[in-house]
Amino acid sequence: MTYRDVASRQVLVWAGTAVAARMPVAMTPLALVFLVRERPGGYSLGAALAAAYVLGEIVAAPILGTRLDPARGRRQLTAGLAGGTLGFTGLGVLAGSHALVLGAFAFLAGAAPSAAAGGQRALLTFLVPERAVAQALSTESMLMSGVWAVSPVAVAGLALAVDPRVPLLLAAVLMALSMAGHRLLPAGWAKDGQGGRANRVRTRVLLGAWPVYVTGAASITLLGLVELTLPALLEQRGIGVGWSGPLLAGMAVAAGAGAFVYGLRSWPGRLRSRSVVLMCGMSVFVALLALIPDGSGMAVALVLAGILQSGALITRNLSLRDALPPGALAAGYSVLYAAAGAGYAATGSLAGALLQVVAPSTAMLAGVGLTLLLTALGWWGEARRERSPAPGGLQAGPAARAEGAPIAGGGDPERSL
Repeated sequence: MTYRDVASRQVLVWAGTAVAARMPVAMTPLALVFLVRERPGGYSLGAALAAAYVLGEIVAAPILGTRLDPARGRRQLTAGLAGGTLGFTGLGVLAGSHALVLGAFAFLAGAAPSAAAGGQRALLTFLVPERAVAQALSTESMLMSGVWAVSPVAVAGLALAVDPRVPLLLAAVLMALSMAGHRLLPAGWAKDGQGGRANRVRTRVLLGAWPVYVTGAASITLLGLVELTLPALLEQRGIGVGWSGPLLAGMAVAAGAGAFVYGLRSWPGRLRSRSVVLMCGMSVFVALLALIPDGSGMAVALVLAGILQSGALITRNLSLRDALPPGALAAGYSVLYAAAGAGYAATGSLAGALLQVVAPSTAMLAGVGLTLLLTALGWWGEARRERSPAPGGLQAGPAARAEGAPIAGGGDPERSL
């Protein structure tokens, strides 16, 4: 079980395809702000357009994800990416249009490709041996950490140095390239003849994995809390707000390093217990971020939180793989994606409301409390589900049957991945 099992030509093609599809996701919120900031009420309009984009993702991801056919998913993914390309092209070409027109294009850009992340993750696990799934998910996490570290810098540079429309036109080009990349990959990720029949049971089965979605939303809630509150916290500490960019980039780089370390070996404990430990550790470092008065200490807290964050996200993906039958994984990943988006949106609303009445450090601590509450709820739900049969009598993933045995005793569920 090493990263050598992940190294193949098809995984390399998948990596380029996934980066091309997800770079626009990371670029869009900031790109929309730059697109309209020179207009009257530009910052408010930019926030509204970003909200329309995220709303498109949240609404469409579970709907489109549950309709992905494991046998012919490529056709559906490329259709969604084509819709995203159209949305981004409209935003870039018609930048001076009425706000409602831009809002419609932003919604389309978020909604149409929203199932791509789930489908691509399912395809990645199909491309590698079962024993290397944890390493494949770690590799994905490293790639996405790099994407999120580079995207804000690229957007700001292109928008300020060239033209505010360029980042969105670049997003359209990237999505078009992702469509082309999918033509070099398998048509689907079905195993053992799975296809349309698996699709019909997904909605019922997906509901049984709700604890994983809750904990996944909690991890993104904490990340969103940091991103949205950090500038105000720095100002409270008397530190230049401009440091927020480098600090968040450092957190993203640390998350990539944490993902690499996570994939190097098997870790002790059940997946749900491991997730709780990682989430609680991340919460501790975010709480310290709110309490530490100097910038260097805050940087260390962010780096340590980033290292644990990637492990928490990978553990959530592995837990979902355990909770669902193989034919439902792409749909499950899409629902998890939507849950994460909802958690991020809720964090934005909570942070915005709290910052009106309390200090940034207090708002951050309140968000940590909410995260711990969601983590506890998810842990309770997973423990309860583990004692109950799978919904509809369907078998969950291969590791779910083994997770009850301690890893140290030779029953490591990830050894079969």
